[in-house]
Amino acid sequence: MRKTPFLPNRPLKVAILGSSGAVGSEILKILEERDFPISELVLLSSERSEGKIIKWKGEKIFTKKVSKEEFLNVDLVLASAGGSISKKWLSTVKDQNALLIDNSSAFRLQKDVPLVVPEVNARDALKHNGVIANPNCTTILLTLVLAPLNNISPIKRVIVSTYQSVSGAGQLAMEELKFLTAKYLDGEPKESEVLPYSLAFNLFLHNSPMLANNYCEEEMKMTYETRKIMNISNLKLSATCVRVPVLRAHSESVNIEFKDFVKPSYAIDQLKTAAGIEIIEDYEKNRFPMPNDVMGRDKIAVGRVRTDISNPNGLELWLCGDQIRKGAALNAVQIAELLLIKNE
Repeated sequence: MRKTPFLPNRPLKVAILGSSGAVGSEILKILEERDFPISELVLLSSERSEGKIIKWKGEKIFTKKVSKEEFLNVDLVLASAGGSISKKWLSTVKDQNALLIDNSSAFRLQKDVPLVVPEVNARDALKHNGVIANPNCTTILLTLVLAPLNNISPIKRVIVSTYQSVSGAGQLAMEELKFLTAKYLDGEPKESEVLPYSLAFNLFLHNSPMLANNYCEEEMKMTYETRKIMNISNLKLSATCVRVPVLRAHSESVNIEFKDFVKPSYAIDQLKTAAGIEIIEDYEKNRFPMPNDVMGRDKIAVGRVRTDISNPNGLELWLCGDQIRKGAALNAVQIAELLLIKNE
């Protein structure tokens, strides 16, 4: 562990690793919106994106190719450039006694690396040894809901189906969806070059690698990461992940089995008081959360909370959350904010 788990009590030198990507760009917006204390901002990118001009707080900053010299005297690194990149530069970051908050899957399941959703397990952030992992986007959204409900009655089992926007596959995939949709409408359908299949008026099961148990990597991330964040090692969780033709914001259908009967109205009351959640629920108008409700917003939306007709101790609910924001960038910045020493 670092000499202190906290960040220095002064404006920080902050490096953004993967600054030109969708998540890196969102991190920059959030740092400005939340007035994060920064003395110097270093924007790091691949060689392909080197020299790109990014505006931040009215200033023009050039992105730089990642090198050892660029980490000199850095205090905090927010990384969204992929697991191999984070692993490559971790020792360099630690040599500066800096903190790495990583958005890849590289360190999430390592025992000595905290996996943190601030609204759920903030205390775990204090146990870091120079690196804290940001969970997978779908896991963040799910645990925001499971944690307050688990306080009502212990959760025994979770079945979740995700409807994941193309933003989860990056900026190129977002641009391609627009292009392929236009081509489809013009009567000139084309195949995808970024994803395995076209998402134009289509959907497909998540394209992460298939594992020996016939679940894909994305689905097993939800299982393992949820157990770690909620500190329930034997939690039964099964996920089916689907990529859908939505530009931004993920949705999830969640079935939760509790030890006891949980009245839907009581569950809603708990969720209303939980941080990071809003309720959108109007049965008369059949109006429940949609991706459009949460795009660009910090809170996730939950609705259609109802008793499972097949299990008296079960609840069904629907949620939507901005995958780039709370599902990635915002959560990373919130982790850093946990470790800022507050002036009394």
